[in-house]
Order: sequence, then structure tokens, then C-alpha cells
Amino acid sequence: MTLPCEAEGRTDLNILFVDDDETFATLVRKRLALRGHTVETVANGDAALARIAGGGVDVVALDHSLRGETGFDIMERMGPRGPRPPIVYVTADSDARTAVAALRGGADEYVVKEGRDEFFDLLSAAIEHVYERWRLKILNDEQEQAVREARDRAEMLLHEVNHRVANSLGLIAAMVRMQANLVTDPAAAQALQETQARITAVGGVHRRLYMHNRVGLVALDDYLGALATELPASLAEGDAAPTVRTEFAPITVCTDKAVSIGMIVGELVTNAIKYAYPDRAGGEIRITLQREADDGAALRVADDGVGFDPDDAAHGAGLGSKILKALSQNLQGEIVNEPVARGACVCLRFKLDARDSVDAA
Repeated sequence: MTLPCEAEGRTDLNILFVDDDETFATLVRKRLALRGHTVETVANGDAALARIAGGGVDVVALDHSLRGETGFDIMERMGPRGPRPPIVYVTADSDARTAVAALRGGADEYVVKEGRDEFFDLLSAAIEHVYERWRLKILNDEQEQAVREARDRAEMLLHEVNHRVANSLGLIAAMVRMQANLVTDPAAAQALQETQARITAVGGVHRRLYMHNRVGLVALDDYLGALATELPASLAEGDAAPTVRTEFAPITVCTDKAVSIGMIVGELVTNAIKYAYPDRAGGEIRITLQREADDGAALRVADDGVGFDPDDAAHGAGLGSKILKALSQNLQGEIVNEPVARGACVCLRFKLDARDSVDAA
């Protein structure tokens, strides 16, 4: 079959005409040659299938009535449209039901067979039309395949980038932790530990982007669950790590939103570990994520510790509070301290948009 990328409106097609009437087949060959086409003729289905298998056929013109078989029988043997050339069905039967059956059986066009000059013009026009339609379909399929391949390559590169970023951030977090273990100033060591927790929160997003087949999307239940395990282990001293309990709705968000949410969780869990249980006697931290009405979500970090007065001066330099405020603004959300009988509960409310989903797949 001729390559489909040649110029539109070709008039030099290679046509296979299947008809057991040699006189009529010769006439078709001569008349279509005047349009610049090359016509080969065969008299039965076996010969037609053999010639098509040999390649180089652009269009098949198939007569309906043949000795011992019909065009329907031959089309069934030819198989589906994709692998074989397009077919123009030629029938002397003017009954529309024959034409409809031919089109349903796999023909791309049909022409009523007759000896007048108009027939040859119609046949030539039908052949050229189905070839052009087929050519455009092949081009479209090739372009779609090229787009799919380009998308797959881009996704593979993006996965590799996320893998490398996650590894690099993991290495940086490890070096920060080593440095924290070496310094003697408690305030400096604490600041380094908090920096490590922030790096861990960002690195966790890139790890999930690499591990899961999602472009730009992060399942919060998976990501925050891992973060809730990593943070206490890296921040608490010895056996004093609090118990962390989690309950997450299956919400998937874009990468940027996941980074902000993860860092907010990191800040709140860090504060709970540092201040909620000053006697270092364990305790419990609860992290929940729930869907709310009007396309909203609520993230809560709560503890049963000593609690705090939000009007009191911030501990340390107050960097954590500034980070929380900036991140909540990025999310176009709001952070509030909810009243509880014991301990503290900080709630982040944020909106889900069209890119987010509540069906984590």
C-alpha cells in the first residue's frame, strides 16, 4: 500500500478491481487509466487476498456478484478496516439494503454498477474519496501515536527528575541531621532538626511522585501517612516519641498544594512534639483529613498535652508561625485554633479545585 503521507488529492492510485467479468474489468482499467490510476484486475476472492497480501494496493474496488461467492464473503475474509486497504463496493443491485449491508460489512463506499459514462466518473471519485479519507485517518493515528509517545517520554523524564530530587533532598536532610548531632548549642540543634523536618516534608512529595504513576498529583493519605511516621522518629529523643494516630480521607491534590500541606503538617507535628508534652513522657498526636461541604477539606493536628494560649508570645524566633501563615495563604486557606477540653487542636481549612479529587486511585 502506498504511504499515506503523500500529497492530498492523488490521481495515481494503485487500484485492485475484483470482478469476474473480464470485458467489464478491461473497460474499468482503461477508463481509470485516463484519470492517472493503475488498475489490476482479479476474478475471485483468493486472488484478491493474495494480491493484497503482496502490498502496494491503495484501494480495492469489489464487485458484489462473483462466481461462487459475493463481495460480502470476500470482505469477511479480508478482516477489519485497519490492516487492509479501503474498499469501494460495486453492485448492480440498486436496492439500498445491499449498499447498507456492504457498508456495515466493512466497505468504505459503494457505487451502483452500470455501463454509462457516469459510472466511471462516480467510481473514480469514490476511489479517490475513500483513499483520501483513509490517508487522513492514518495521518491522524500517526500523530496521536507520536503525541502518546512524547507524553510517555515526558512522564518518564518527570519521574526521573522527581526521583533525583527526592534523593538529593534525602541526602541534604541526612547531612542536616548529622550536623544537628554534632552541635553543642541546644537551640542550634533544635533549629537544625526543624530544618530537617521541613526538608523531609518536601522530599516526601517528590518520592510519591516518583513511586506512583501520577503526573503532578499526590495522594494525601499516602503522603501524610508516611510523613506522620518519619517526623516523630527524626525529631523525638530516644523512647519519648509520641504515638501518632492518623485518619485521612482519600483526597488527591496537585504537587504545589501537597508541598504546602505537608510542610504545615510538619510544623504542627514539630510543635506538638516540642511543646505539648514537656515531660517527654510520650503522649499522643492525632492527624486527620476530612472532606467538608462546598468543595472544602479540613486538616487537623491535635494533642492531649499542656495546651497553649495563642495570645502568648511565640516560642523561639516565631519562624514556625510565619511559615504556617505563608503556607495557608498559598492554599488560600485558613488556620485556626479550635477549642478543646484538653491539649490543643489546630485546623487548616482549604478549598479543593478542579485539579483535585476525592477518589484516590
